[in-house]
Amino acid sequence: MALSLTFPVLISVLLFHACLVSTAKHSLHHNKNHTANPKQHLQQAYRALKAWKKVIYSDPKNLTADWVGPSVCSYTGIFCAPSPSDPNSLVVAGIDLNHGDIAGFLPEAIGLLSDLALIHLNSNRFCGILPRSLANLSLLYELDLSNNRFVGPFPDVVLALPSLKYLDLRYNEFEGPLPPKLFSNPLDAIFVNNNRLTSLIPRDFSGTTASVVVFANNDFSGCLPPTIARFADTLEELLLINSSLSGCLPPEVGYLYKLRVLDMSYNSLVGPVPYSLAGLGHLEQLILEHNMFTGTVPLGVCVLPSLLNLTISYNYFSEEEGICRNLTSRGIAIDDRYNCLPDKPLQRSQKVCDAVLEHPIDCYDHECSAMAPLVAPSTAGPSIAPGPADT
Repeated sequence: MALSLTFPVLISVLLFHACLVSTAKHSLHHNKNHTANPKQHLQQAYRALKAWKKVIYSDPKNLTADWVGPSVCSYTGIFCAPSPSDPNSLVVAGIDLNHGDIAGFLPEAIGLLSDLALIHLNSNRFCGILPRSLANLSLLYELDLSNNRFVGPFPDVVLALPSLKYLDLRYNEFEGPLPPKLFSNPLDAIFVNNNRLTSLIPRDFSGTTASVVVFANNDFSGCLPPTIARFADTLEELLLINSSLSGCLPPEVGYLYKLRVLDMSYNSLVGPVPYSLAGLGHLEQLILEHNMFTGTVPLGVCVLPSLLNLTISYNYFSEEEGICRNLTSRGIAIDDRYNCLPDKPLQRSQKVCDAVLEHPIDCYDHECSAMAPLVAPSTAGPSIAPGPADT
């Protein structure tokens, strides 16, 4: 069997389909997509893959060269597993064409692959919009379309996939707002970084179950809403790097008690760091560089029991409490360059610091929903400072 699937991918397919097989009598007999003859499913898979091959315009590694004839389980990148409705028969359960450099698009016929548990198309040149027929893939558990050339609004068809847990759309050309429903679906991982997404981050996080959320390198606006606290029971990694965020960091971030990584770097966040972050007992990485934070680096943050890295460079902090001045003595990596810290090397000039610190931000005076972007005085220069003298 010619396969490009890695061992972990094979395990994912087998485990998911084994789970479906064990529960088929209790649930899947009600689903008309999975009561048909499994041989008919393989015939449908053949039709789907044949149609897909016709719209593949470049395949420099010849991964689809053997996509010929009805024996689809022998195709490169195609993995078959026992049918949920008949464990003695095989169906197409996975597609893995990662790093294939294939150019083409996804045809409507892909909706015939109704037994798919995973689709991995990372690092190809697939383009266009996602077909509506993807909604037929009711067993799809993992969808990785990252590093391609897909376009259009956020593909809401992925929100119609009832079994989906892992969604990776990063490094494409999707644009427009994120739909609030994205966070009410039972997803475990959401990767939408490096697209052209705009507008505000949705404020309705009700029902969210995600443990990893990566919004980085988009063109959002406004602030991080206090409703982020609704991720408290699940969220372990939150990355909002270079997302055009402004305003203050809400104290509710401190309610995310499972958080291990918090990266808010390269935004326009202002005001003090909320002391509530001292409650993040599992936090390992706190990265706040290239913002406009002011005030004191709280002692409670510096004594977090799991902290390994604190990066606060290129801000306007004016004081470090207690052990914060010497975190390296605790074996913690710290970067506090280009702030306004007395007696520390490589800091901003007094003139630049005064221009910002003379206009302190009181975050309690602002509601996130109504807050306009907050910017420092023009004399302060950009948030990314060129050097200790800001010249």
